[in-house]
Amino acid sequence: MGSISPAFRPSPAAQALGMVLAASALTVLAGLPARAQDSDGRFRAFVESVWPQAQAAGVSRQTFDAAFAGVKFNPSVARSSAAQAEFVKPVWSYLQSTVTSDRINKGREMAARYRDTLAAIERRYGVNRHVVLAVWGIETSYGGFTGKLPVIRQIASLAHAGVRPDFYRAELVSALVILQQGHIAPGQMIGSWAGAMGQTQFMPSSFLKHTVDFDGDGRKNLWTSVPDALASTANYLRNFGWQGALSWGYEIALPAGFDLARHELLQARPFSHWTAQGLKRVNGQPMPRSGEGFLMLPAGVNGPAFLMTENFRVIKEYNRANSYALAVGHLTDRIAGSGPLSRPWPKGGKGLSVREARELQQRLQQQGLYKGKIDGMFGDLVTTAVRNWQVKAGVVADGYPGPSVLQQMRNRR
Repeated sequence: MGSISPAFRPSPAAQALGMVLAASALTVLAGLPARAQDSDGRFRAFVESVWPQAQAAGVSRQTFDAAFAGVKFNPSVARSSAAQAEFVKPVWSYLQSTVTSDRINKGREMAARYRDTLAAIERRYGVNRHVVLAVWGIETSYGGFTGKLPVIRQIASLAHAGVRPDFYRAELVSALVILQQGHIAPGQMIGSWAGAMGQTQFMPSSFLKHTVDFDGDGRKNLWTSVPDALASTANYLRNFGWQGALSWGYEIALPAGFDLARHELLQARPFSHWTAQGLKRVNGQPMPRSGEGFLMLPAGVNGPAFLMTENFRVIKEYNRANSYALAVGHLTDRIAGSGPLSRPWPKGGKGLSVREARELQQRLQQQGLYKGKIDGMFGDLVTTAVRNWQVKAGVVADGYPGPSVLQQMRNRR
């Protein structure tokens, strides 16, 4: 990412979406040149095939034609979605690149600049203002990098190229509905290569479900209205179940001799349960008196430990990656005035290559421990499967899918 011009830097959400799209995109790359050469033929036929669905959604022919005026197939979209890192980025590398001192300081500046707006949003939606700021900061650096690509062209090209065609066809219709409703003009509907739009990077379907007109000008505007963008993010989180009385999570210290094999990771338990097991918050504050938390060790036993609340899972509705949700949570606390994490991340290690990540998933699947996709992407299913394998193998059951656990699996063949 470091070599990409800041003006064209994908947001963390777009990066994660790119990983999701990669497997689909690779299957269409072989046929891409022919489609690119026939962009005035097959692509226009594809566009016309969308018209009945758009019409059924209430889009007029005038809006439809205006949206596609001069739009041609973009042959680079499938290649963009297929691009992925050689190695799965360790969580600490991700946080280092996202929760920066500049982003923390800018977040505090924005908290002061939009204090009254954020207070009103917090009252209406019950979502902590600092988490709204953190999403804004990580998605587009507080509106600094929102994307410069025409959304209609990008989404239509992705659908036509065969990259999750049903998904992108539906997103294309949603984008046309947004134009029909008059929230933005076709030439101003810009976003990322994957079609995410505005200062907090909503896909068109999310725009229709969650965006609000908070500034009262009659339009829902994620592009240039900061009140609309921030309120829409709060509304999004509320709609997915944000609990206003809870944090996203708490950094904790495990007591000496804590047996991870006896405590399932990612399994919610009352905070009183964890207190009874000897877990303590690192800042010395007491555990919440009510509610539940689940234990998470993002870098294994050698890194920071957390009790996450259901709000952590709500953040993951914005982006499914644990590293993204952790970055949002940590930036939330830093903007609010908290210090860095108390325990350092492991140093010197790198993640698995994509090939190695798939091998780990295959080995877990062969032992009946993993039922997810063999895609090289790690989520809760992989964490749980690794933890269960570690319990059976009699090694430290921290659930961390790193190089060492893969080597242990190879050694036990």
